[in-house]
Order: sequence, then C-alpha cells, then structure tokens
Amino acid sequence: MQASRIASRALAAGAVAGTAVLALSVPAFAHVSVQPEGTAAKGGYAVVDFKVPNERDNASTTKVEVGFPADHPLASVMPESVAGWNVQVTKSKLDKPLTVHGEKIDEAVTKVTWTAADGKGIRPGYFQKFPLSLGALPENTDQLVFKAVQTYSNKEVVRWIEVPQAGQDEPENPAPVLQLSAATDDHHGTADAEDASDRTATAAAADSGYHDTDTTARVLAVVGIVVGVAGVAYGVLAGRRRTA
Repeated sequence: MQASRIASRALAAGAVAGTAVLALSVPAFAHVSVQPEGTAAKGGYAVVDFKVPNERDNASTTKVEVGFPADHPLASVMPESVAGWNVQVTKSKLDKPLTVHGEKIDEAVTKVTWTAADGKGIRPGYFQKFPLSLGALPENTDQLVFKAVQTYSNKEVVRWIEVPQAGQDEPENPAPVLQLSAATDDHHGTADAEDASDRTATAAAADSGYHDTDTTARVLAVVGIVVGVAGVAYGVLAGRRRTA
C-alpha cells in the first residue's frame, strides 16, 4: 500500500511539473517572431519568415504590419506571394542615400503590410508564415529589430514593439529580432556556387573512377572465362590422348 501511495504521489508531482513547464513555455512561442531560411549573414541577402500565431480563441488575425528599422535601412525587400493575403510594400525617402552595387539608393522600405484577402485570415489555433527576401543586410550590427502590429477580426490590436534587452526578462510584447551571422567571403553566394562546383567535380571523378573499375572488372572476368575454357579444352584433349 505504501509503495502504491508513493507511486501515486510521484505521478501527481510529475503531472504538476509537466503542467508548469507547459504553462511557462507557451508564452515564449506565442508572439510574432522572425527567423532566416538558412543564414542571414552580414552584408548578404537572406530569405526570412515572419511567423504570426493566433493567440485568440474567438477571433482571427486579419492584418499584420511589420515596420523596418530606420537606423539600418534595407534597399531590397521582396515579399513572397501568400495564398489568401494581399501585401503592400511601403517605401520612404532616406535622409542619407545608400550605395548598393555602386548605385545610390535614396529610398528604402519602411513597412510591409499583409491583409487577409478573403476575410478568414489566421484562424484560432493556427499560425502563418510571411516570407520576405531582404538585402543587403548591414555589416555594422549583430541584429535587426522589426516592430510588428497584429490586428484581429474583432478590431483588437496587439503591438509587438518592445525591444528585448540583454540580461533582462523578455518583455510582454517583444518585437521580432533577426540575428545576423558573420559576413561571408562572397555576399552573393559565389562561395556556395564554388562548393557546388567542387562537389560536382568530385562526384564526376568518383563516377569516372567507378566506371574505370567496372571496366577493369569486366576485362578480368572475360580473361578468366577464356582461361577457364582453354583449361577445359586442354583437359579434354589430354584425356583423349591417355585413352588412345
């Protein structure tokens, strides 16, 4: 009986602990966030996904606005088509023009807005990803902070605009933060192309070696058959001579 009670208490404690872990972990994932598809290297270009979860049980998310950092303007922002959503890219004049590929750019994207085209939007219990191609990423910072505004079908507006601070607890409505990795030798993927070329050459060499080996094996097999046939013929002749 005592062993049974101990086991029951252990199970109850485990259930409480599990519930506490779930309760603590849900808020960490229930906000607008941004993650790169692959890497987001300084000075390069990247495709990033803004992930928007629906936090309400009685309303759908029908509009998402993402503001771009004014201190690190981006000259190129291209949205990917998302079924059921209209997208609008807003640009503004820059106080200080950018130089991209030797050309001066006097305007940059300041906001991208997605609006549900069919009125359904993001239903309760679901999330939606909104992909963007960004570049060239700045080389003088380790992160980019985007401020997002989420609008629900019941007119409720949630502003994800609080900038997380190192060494402090995450704010209640944190802004999406894109972490940038170290710059690569080639910002436009030449290094990747060279790696692919090297892999292709290696595969071709390996394939050539395979065919060479296969040809050698076939030659040796034919020689073996010829030698075997000759041996059989010699044995037959020798037997006939002995019989004669």
